[in-house]
This record gives sequence, C-alpha cells and structure tokens, in this order.
Amino acid sequence: MSSWTSSQFLYEETKPCGIQFLERFKRSGRLSFKQYQALVFILTFVAYIAFHAARKPNSIVKGTLSASTVKGGWAPFDGPDGPAWLGQIDLAFLSVYAVGMFVAGHLGDRLDLRTFLTIGMIGTGLFTALFGVAFWADFHSFYYFLAVQVFAGLFQSIGWPCVVAVLGNWFDKKRRGMIMGVWSAHTSLGNITGSLLASGLLRFGWGWSFLGPALLITFLGIVVYFFLPVNPPTVGAERDGTEVDSTMRLGETITESFLSSRMSTGFDRKAIGFLAAWKIPGVAPFAFCLFFTKLVSYTFLYWLPYYVSHNMIGGEYLSEETSGNLSTLFDVGGVVGGVLAGYISDQLDGRAITAAGFIYLAIPALFLYRVYGHISMTINVILMFTSGVFVNGPFALITTAVSADLGTHKSLKGNARALATVTAIIDGTGSVGAAIGPVLTGYISAISWDAVFYMLMTAAFVSGLLLTKLIVAEVKAMLYGSSEEDEVVASSPAHRAPIDVLL
Repeated sequence: MSSWTSSQFLYEETKPCGIQFLERFKRSGRLSFKQYQALVFILTFVAYIAFHAARKPNSIVKGTLSASTVKGGWAPFDGPDGPAWLGQIDLAFLSVYAVGMFVAGHLGDRLDLRTFLTIGMIGTGLFTALFGVAFWADFHSFYYFLAVQVFAGLFQSIGWPCVVAVLGNWFDKKRRGMIMGVWSAHTSLGNITGSLLASGLLRFGWGWSFLGPALLITFLGIVVYFFLPVNPPTVGAERDGTEVDSTMRLGETITESFLSSRMSTGFDRKAIGFLAAWKIPGVAPFAFCLFFTKLVSYTFLYWLPYYVSHNMIGGEYLSEETSGNLSTLFDVGGVVGGVLAGYISDQLDGRAITAAGFIYLAIPALFLYRVYGHISMTINVILMFTSGVFVNGPFALITTAVSADLGTHKSLKGNARALATVTAIIDGTGSVGAAIGPVLTGYISAISWDAVFYMLMTAAFVSGLLLTKLIVAEVKAMLYGSSEEDEVVASSPAHRAPIDVLL
C-alpha cells in the first residue's frame, strides 16, 4: 500500500463502493477471473432485459389507446387514424434511437462506460414513466407523447454499444458465437418480461403498464453503477497469471480480453473514427443486412400483440391481455434462435452463412403464420414460435457475435478502441430499418395485413441477398483455408492504411 502514488489513492477514493467491494474480494482471493466474467455476463444481461422491457408497453397498450376498444380508446389515438398516429410515435422513438446509436457508440469508446450506461438506464426509466403519467394527468396532446418518445429513444440508444463493449472486454473470441448467442437472449427475455409486466398491469390502467418497466430499469441502473466492473483493470483481475494495472480508467478497454496475447495492448491508440469503422471488411454488408432484418423483427415487436387481438384465432378474438401474453411466444422462439444461430456459426466458422440461412427460412415461416395462424390456437403457437426462431436468430447473431468480431478485426492492427463504434454502426443502421417497419405497418395494415406480411417477406429476402458476397468468401475459406479472408483484408482500404486515425 505504501508504494501507491497519490493518483492511485485518488482513483481508489472515487470508485463506487461496489467496485471497491469487488476489489477487496479479489485481493482476499475469493473471486476468480471466471467469477468476474459471470458477474459481467449477468449484469449486462439483466441490464438489457430492462432496456427491452421498457420498450414493450407501447405495443401492449396500442389496442387500449386506439378507437377499436370498448372503452373508447384515448385521445388523440381514438380516431380512425389512431394506428397511423401510434405508428408515428414509434417512428419518432426509433428514428432518434437510430441516430443516437451512432453518437452513443462514438462516445462509448471515449467515456466511462459504467457511468454512461447508468445514465442511459435511468434516463430511459424517467421517460418511460412520463409516458404513463399521461394516464393520471389526463394528458391528450399528441406532441406530449411525441416529445416523451424522442427523449426515451435518445436514452435507449446508449445501452447497446455500452453492454457489447463491456462484454467484449471480458470474453475472448473462443466460443464467442455460443456465449453471445446465449447472452443475446436478453432481447427476447426483455420483450417477454415487458409483455408480461405491461399486460399484467394493464387491468389497473394503461399508465401502470409503463410505470412497472420504468421502475425496473431505474433500479437496475443503480445496481449497474455500483457493481459493474467495466474491464479487468477496474478490479485488478488477472488473466493467465498476469496482474493487470487496476488504476486504468473505467472507460478504457483491455485488448487481452478479446485479442491474441501476441498483439499490442492498443491503449495508446486513438479511438477509431466513424468513417474508418465503415471501411472495416464486413461492416457495411452486415449493417445493411441488419437494416432489413430489424425492420422485420421490430414490426413484430411493436405490432404483434395488436395483430393477434385484431385477427380471429380458432374463430374468436382474444383480449388485449391475452394477446400480449400470447405474443411472448415469438420472443421465446427468438431465445432459441439466438442460441442456435450462435452455436451453428461457431461450428461452421461462418457468420454470414448462418445468418443468411436463418433469414431465408424466415420467409416461408412468415408466410405460413399469416395463412394458417388463424386456424387454431395450437397452430398459431407453433407457427409464431417458429417465426421467432428464424426472425430473431440472425438479428441476435449480427448484433452480438458479428459486431464483436468486426470490432476486433485484424485490419484494426491491435486497436482496442473500436468495439463500441463498430457495434453502434451496425445496430444503428439496423435501427433505421426498425424505425421504418413499424410506421409502414401502421399505414399498410389499414389496407391489408396480407400486404404487411408481403412487405416483411420481401425485406427478409433482400436482407439475405446483401450477405451473398460474404457467403461466397466463407465457402471459399472452408474449401481452401483462411487465404480468402486474408486476401479480403489485404485488399481493403482499412488494411492498406492505419485505421486508428480519428476522423
């Protein structure tokens, strides 16, 4: 202790008490590196469950707010254009979310990830609650709901780049697809949690459907702030018997966590620039693929409960609460799909092949659900689950393992300050599609739900086509070894010029 510098004492004094507690555990020999990994896995997992749970109330209360309910709806959404107005609210949220994702990723490689993530969680809780406040305050202004959703989208955009960057700091590339496939279940479990919580509280008034998830994410935000170790140096954790400097600031990353030990640490490198990140081989194809994949996934996220309640199943209409609960089976399928996609991509060593395979199988799954889903509850459950597997499987794979792989691509030459930026580019581009899908559905559904499903199947087809070049490269790599990948990297602009410049 006597050998510490004054700056180290200052760092120790400013740490959250939870981090200091974890360090004391480590120094006492009672917390191993794998236990830290488990802690990080769990905290980031439940944090993003809370983010997705906070998005779900909007879809659950759509039927209640619209004019089609026996209670008369809620102005200004109780007129014939109610679904379109609700679609515009979704568009506002997702548009800001998409733009905010790019900004959040850029900042995530430069700021304290723990504090930044906490701000995102508590801000999300605040504006989710404010949407529900309209129920008790008797607010009916469209612009109130619009403004609340704009700010909610802004704070929601902070979450994803942060949790992926933190997880990437602790786990290497071995079995990353499987690990992140399991971890990506937070998306579907968040939707399930949000659906059950919002549906269960709906009977007390639609405002409670927002307040419940808001309180959940606020509480977990506080837990994250006090207990999340952003990287091994934060708690002086050891890998392979090597002590890591515990005085490193929380926002920095540790290359050893996800790169070969033969590479340089990368801490003295500038964070990668936005335009330079686009030049990393594979980033653009996967980003535009996710645009269309997320268009499909988020259309289900925001409209599936409404669709179920407004279409007969087995000759009868279901209540709003029952429809919300039933829609969770799509997300259960998403959990299975995410794990399967991660496992298969690890076994094949082919992210693009796996993603495209799931995407193409989603097309017949969507067709069958629309055509035969109304026959009986059993058939609806089976087809909804199957659609969830193939729609959310590639979504989970691209936003987790693929993003982490590309954020540590060999063309970066050991730069450790790129993961959040690359993650934000891929998911931010996908979020633009996520914004477009639900609002288009708001207008198209007024004409025909058949047209909505044709739109979704077309989007899935285009999504698969965008990966064609990468699929060919992966097949050649399987047949002839890794030379094809090396050629792609060597010929890329990112490889020819240093990519760690700040643009």
